[in-house]
Amino acid sequence: MRLLFLGDMVGKTGRNIVFEKLPGLISDFKLDFVIVNGENAAGGFGITEQIHLDTIDAGADVVTTGNHVWDQKDTVSFCARYDNFLRPANYPAGTPGKGSGMYIARNGARVLVANIMGRVFMHPELDDPFKAAETILEASPLGEQADAIVFDFHAEATSEKQCFGHFCDSRVSLVVGTHTHIPTADHQILNGGTAYMSDAGMCGDYDSSLGMDKEEPINRFISKISKGRMEVANGPATLCGVAVEISDRTGLAEKIAPLRMGPRLAETMPDFWT
Repeated sequence: MRLLFLGDMVGKTGRNIVFEKLPGLISDFKLDFVIVNGENAAGGFGITEQIHLDTIDAGADVVTTGNHVWDQKDTVSFCARYDNFLRPANYPAGTPGKGSGMYIARNGARVLVANIMGRVFMHPELDDPFKAAETILEASPLGEQADAIVFDFHAEATSEKQCFGHFCDSRVSLVVGTHTHIPTADHQILNGGTAYMSDAGMCGDYDSSLGMDKEEPINRFISKISKGRMEVANGPATLCGVAVEISDRTGLAEKIAPLRMGPRLAETMPDFWT
């Protein structure tokens, strides 16, 4: 199975490059399943119902989120209407929406996708992410109820991300980090067969501070006084994500590589797809 995960869409420029490039990637590389993190898609803070629908129309099978999931006021009301919209699974019981779901890939495989948020340096601090993952895996083990399993681990600390990856190793097809918006160079297949990358990066303008216009973040570091709200950087965007080949027999990863398309970072495509 060919799976593509795209990191956090940031603002209009991030949305536009996903909507522009994703249909061609699906067609050219015959992708079976696509996941996009959309939690910064609406002006850098949250996601609207229309943006969610536009992302699905562009070819995403599932949209994941993170700590900004509720930043747009209508998200609480629309999230439960869409099976392909996920908020972190370790929110307290009774939170609107869902944190995981089972989906059918284009090749017919059953794909379990879960969105989980870390706790180190993260706000709000949610329930134990490791316990939440264990509950999900016990309900739908790889090779039994699921042919592939992907966790979007939305977290700040790379140590927590790495430990979560090792915790899931051999039981999950892919653990990929989001939230920090910077693509890491540690893409690998862990000892038990789980593909891992600490952060997929963002889909947005890298001539920025994490996708936001540079001036206000620089001001806050220097003066410690806010001069205004953060605004999304609207220069040319770079598409960042991770590509994974998953065994149809075991559900574990066979290959992993970063994918980057755009003007600011060195472009790279997975050689096993080209």
